[in-house]
Amino acid sequence: MNQSITILQLYPRDMNIYGDYGNTLTLKRRLEWCGFTPRVIDYNLGDSFPAHVDIIIGGGGQDSGQNKIQADLLSIGPTLKTLADTGVPMLMVCGLYQLFGHGFVTADGTQLVGIGVLDVTTYAKPQRLIGNVVTKSHRFGEIIGYENHSGQTFLGTHAKPLARVVVGDGNNTDDEFEGAYYKNVIGTYLHGSLLPKNPLIADFLIRQAVINKYGTFEPEFTPDDHFTRLARQVAMKRPR
Repeated sequence: MNQSITILQLYPRDMNIYGDYGNTLTLKRRLEWCGFTPRVIDYNLGDSFPAHVDIIIGGGGQDSGQNKIQADLLSIGPTLKTLADTGVPMLMVCGLYQLFGHGFVTADGTQLVGIGVLDVTTYAKPQRLIGNVVTKSHRFGEIIGYENHSGQTFLGTHAKPLARVVVGDGNNTDDEFEGAYYKNVIGTYLHGSLLPKNPLIADFLIRQAVINKYGTFEPEFTPDDHFTRLARQVAMKRPR
């Protein structure tokens, strides 16, 4: 098989402070195991947006990083919204999850405007939400990870929660939801990195990308996730 899948990393220089690059590494390796050739492109400030991408990944960052990329993100926002509407799979974690919503109001009242792919809005709160998280999702079963954020995200009427929290806080301290999704776009606060601990989500992104590009998904080999399952069992027992 000589079929390639292009992974685009959004702002890895400024939005990658919690090991979120591990999500890209996981996609790359699992694509290789399935018989596909991964191609990774970094998109940073000042770069030209590529003509074709199959999966888009974005990570977390400090408020200063979000402020730094905001204008550029707004400039490519229409392109990203079109890609989301047409079913391109995306994973946005923490800071970019917030900016894929309507915006983030910081502690000093500054409003960082988002691109509105997800119907969510984020507000800075005095309490920082930190610790291991376990959630349950209709799409992916148990999702596990680690959160570390002071922004609290609230879902609008058109938003669908990714999962319901079992252990931890998730989006905020007011409801029991974690993350949000729209079509094949997933937003979440879960680091860890997320995808090594949750291969069902990685495989969902891969499957959707391959089907979008080639019409069917017929992997040459199915990854053996035995050790991943053991690691997940240990992670779920960790104290908050």
